[in-house]
Amino acid sequence: MGRGLLYGLYQRRIRRSLAGAELPHHVAMIIDGNRRWARQRALETAAHGHRAGAAKMREFLGWCDEVRIQVVTLYLLSADNLSGRSEAELEQLFEIIGDLADEISRVEGWRVQHVGTAEGLPDSLVQRLAEAQKRTADHVGLHVNLAVGYGGRREIADAVRSIIQKHHRDGGTLEDLADLLTPQLIGDHLYTGGQPDPDLVIRTSGEQRLSDFMLWQSAHSEFYFVEALGPDLREVDFLRALRDFSRRHRRYGQ
Repeated sequence: MGRGLLYGLYQRRIRRSLAGAELPHHVAMIIDGNRRWARQRALETAAHGHRAGAAKMREFLGWCDEVRIQVVTLYLLSADNLSGRSEAELEQLFEIIGDLADEISRVEGWRVQHVGTAEGLPDSLVQRLAEAQKRTADHVGLHVNLAVGYGGRREIADAVRSIIQKHHRDGGTLEDLADLLTPQLIGDHLYTGGQPDPDLVIRTSGEQRLSDFMLWQSAHSEFYFVEALGPDLREVDFLRALRDFSRRHRRYGQ
């Protein structure tokens, strides 16, 4: 009980330190360590860890909304995962992600968007993601990107491909395209086109790599790595990340 009291006092102190501080508009989260969390507890399958990680991400979104973060991107399933995980684990993951999308889409004001490709995803999950997106299309609160079947390199390739296809349909020449192809144009054709790039990227489990996540958008992002496994992430860890972000001087090449 005494430890809980000290924890609460410490958390409130960090909150007070954030009053008036510059906070990120867009936070991207790489949720990692769910399988290790399940193994450490000798649980029967990795699905227990994935389910706990999904519950934590729902909680995490609440923390973000409370401090008025505008956009959150959750990296839930990579394109590499689709070929690197067992069929049994993937089937359970598909169900867990679908449940999370459905739950988030029913929070008042929140908007859900699937970022990624439907390729390799079962029709049932694609439908649930589409329904969540449609259900919340006119919402103006917290914008939640669910990165499912996502790969950063694939996203850039898809963006360039869509630019070329549109240019061809409009009757443009190759020479014209060379002049038109700019970083701004490519950015507009990404899965997150029209959204601000992430100011802060957080990754759990102590791993310090991007894993093909938002390679283009994170060019100027700040990074924060948390030792806690995904399901063990605490609100105080999130507040520490915000405090660290507020103390950094973002120079953008200056």
